[in-house]
Amino acid sequence: MIENIFKLSESIRYVAIYRDGQLESKAKSNMLDASSSESDRYEELLVNPTLLKLASQRGNIDCGGLEYLLVRYGNFFQFVCPISSGHLSVCIEPDADPIEIGTKIKLLVHSDS
Repeated sequence: MIENIFKLSESIRYVAIYRDGQLESKAKSNMLDASSSESDRYEELLVNPTLLKLASQRGNIDCGGLEYLLVRYGNFFQFVCPISSGHLSVCIEPDADPIEIGTKIKLLVHSDS
């Protein structure tokens, strides 16, 4: 699935799938303003699962659930969506349209389910 996500846009810098306690990720090489691989690892193991849990609990109360989170860091966007037994996380260039790319990602994920 990671390679198929990269094919969706040249603006995708990094893709991670965290499922059943296992992390698989891949990043493009030679990116400007990229975060470290160790930082990315902790984001996938700690930050993104926590954000998804909090937003999902809120969304499930009376908002119709949670489809995805979009975080705008200074150097990039981070698109995070829940998947079966985990989450998918995609780093997107700051000058790209993250909603358009996120929509393509969601369609791909749902077609692979």
